[in-house]
Amino acid sequence: MQDLSGLTVVSVEHAVAAPYASVKLADAGARVIKVERPEGDFARGYDKLAAGNSAYFVWLNRGKESIALDLKDEADKEVLAALIAKADILIQNLGPGVMERLGFGLEGLCEAHPGLIACSISGYGSEGPRASQKAYDLLIQAESGLSAINGTPEGPARVGVSVCDIAAGMTAYQAILEALIGRAASGKGRHIEVSLYHAMADWMNVPYLQHRYGGKTPQRQGLQHPTIAPYGVFECADGKALLISVQNDREWGRLCEALGAPEMATEDGFATNDERVGNRPQTDGFVGRELARRDREANIELLTKAKIAIGRLSDMEDVVHHPQNRFVEVPTPNGRLQLLAPGAVVRGQEPAAYGGVPETDEHGATIRAEFGFAREG
Repeated sequence: MQDLSGLTVVSVEHAVAAPYASVKLADAGARVIKVERPEGDFARGYDKLAAGNSAYFVWLNRGKESIALDLKDEADKEVLAALIAKADILIQNLGPGVMERLGFGLEGLCEAHPGLIACSISGYGSEGPRASQKAYDLLIQAESGLSAINGTPEGPARVGVSVCDIAAGMTAYQAILEALIGRAASGKGRHIEVSLYHAMADWMNVPYLQHRYGGKTPQRQGLQHPTIAPYGVFECADGKALLISVQNDREWGRLCEALGAPEMATEDGFATNDERVGNRPQTDGFVGRELARRDREANIELLTKAKIAIGRLSDMEDVVHHPQNRFVEVPTPNGRLQLLAPGAVVRGQEPAAYGGVPETDEHGATIRAEFGFAREG
C-alpha cells in the first residue's frame, strides 16, 4: 500500500503544469485518470526524442490511465460527470473559462460534491485584468521578472526547463496534499486556484524585496551570484570550468589560505562580502588567476580540503553519467526507459514501482464500462 492508495484523481489536463501535479499523486499510489482530447494531449507531439516518445510526456504521465473525451459531445460530458462524481480530487488546466463554458465550473462541482478537492491551474488566476490572458512557460518567465534577472549582461535568457510550469505544478501538489489533510479532519473538500504567474512570483521574492525595499536591482550575471562574491565560474589550466561558492567571510579566509594568499582575507576592499561584491572584477580576477594555475581536478582537491563548495559545469553527457544519479524505470509504448528519479527518498521503504506511460485512450473502454458507459458494438 502506498500513501495515496484508494484515492481517485480525475485530471482534465495537457502540457506540463497539471500533469506535473497529477503524476506526483500517481507516484504516491493514487489512481489518476487522465482525460485527454480525442487526438490526445498535445504534449505527446512535443518531440519524439525519448526512444520515439515525447520526452515531456514520458516524464509527466507515468502511472496514469488515459481516456479520450470530446467535451463538446453531450455523451462524453456525461462520462466526465460520472468520473467527477466518484473522484476525490479534480485537477484541470484548460484555458481560461473553458471548464465553466463546458458546464463544469469548479465552484459548482464543489457545491455538488462537498468532499471534492478541486484544483484549477491557469496562467494568471481567475481575478485581475490579465485573468483571461493565455499563458505558457516562457511568457510567464518574461512577465514574472525572471527573464530580467536570468541571462548575461548582453541579454535575457530562457531558463532551460519549464520552470514556471513546474513551479505551478509543485504548488498545486502541495496545496492538494494540504487539502487532503484538512479533509481528513473536517470531511470537507475545497477549491484551489494556482496560477503560473503567482507560483513564479512567489519564487521571485528575493529580487523583489531587494529591489523594492533595498534599492538594489539584481542584474543579469550569467554564472555569477548577484549579491555574493566570489560565487561563479572560473576556468582552470586544462580549460575545464569550475564553479565555487563562498558563503561568508570565514570561508573567504579559508579560500585565501588555500590559494596561498592569506593576506587577501583582511585586505581593504575584500574583507567583507559587501566589499567583495563592490570590487567583483578584482575579487574574481584574483581567484581566477590562482585557479588558472592548476587543472580542474587539482583545484577540486585543494578546495575540498579547504571546505570550499565547488561544482563542475556539467554538460548533458556528464549528467547521464553523473555518479550521484538515481534512476527509475518506466514502461513506455516504445519500451522501458530510465528516468532520473524523483528527489525524495523514504528510508526503510522499498522504492515504488512506477506505472507505464499510456497511449491515448488506452484505458477508455475499460473506464467507460466501469462507470456504466460501455459502448455498443
